[in-house]
Amino acid sequence: MDFSRVNWEKVWEKTVETLVMTGESLVAVFILGTILGLLLYLTSNSKNKVVLAFYTVVSALVNIFRAIPFIILIVLLIPFTKAVVGTMLGVQAAIPALIISASPFYARLVEIGLREVDKGVIEAAKAMGAKNITIITKVLLPESKPALISGITVTAIALVGSTAMAGVIGAGGLGNLAYLDGFQRNNNAVTFASTVAILIIVFAVQYLGDYVVKKVDKR
Repeated sequence: MDFSRVNWEKVWEKTVETLVMTGESLVAVFILGTILGLLLYLTSNSKNKVVLAFYTVVSALVNIFRAIPFIILIVLLIPFTKAVVGTMLGVQAAIPALIISASPFYARLVEIGLREVDKGVIEAAKAMGAKNITIITKVLLPESKPALISGITVTAIALVGSTAMAGVIGAGGLGNLAYLDGFQRNNNAVTFASTVAILIIVFAVQYLGDYVVKKVDKR
């Protein structure tokens, strides 16, 4: 491979774009996914028919959006993206699809993490007269913190992969560089450099996530 054909400034520029897409969407995914996960957890075992109906609807929507392949979802959301962002090209245009695709995925991980919380701790809090909001903020979320961090780490890595797919249809980032400057111009060095850059990001995210989990896990 002829690495003299690689524009390293452009590789860095596209790496930053990938980080921006991943970072901005990850913040929204964390917030929306946590809220959705809490709703799924809190309503799943309710005896109220209305609440159960609500859970069924939310759970079905989560499953639907998790099942749609990202490359199809981003095409389906083009009208919505144009209405919100004003364009279907560039870094910002990819963010709505990234958020909508990853939030349901993270919501399920949040729900699973909350279900792993010791029921005895929850019952003890209830016996002490703790209100629901107190149980959520002082018991459920703190006790499930390692699982939530592991979940957001996995989600962040999935988002990096999604940004690469989004790049193929004009969203920017390393995926766009690998496709336009690498594949279409038959420049394997650019494709290789883009792939290595993505791998470095993924390994860095995984290392950071594992490190934080070890710090917060009291077990």
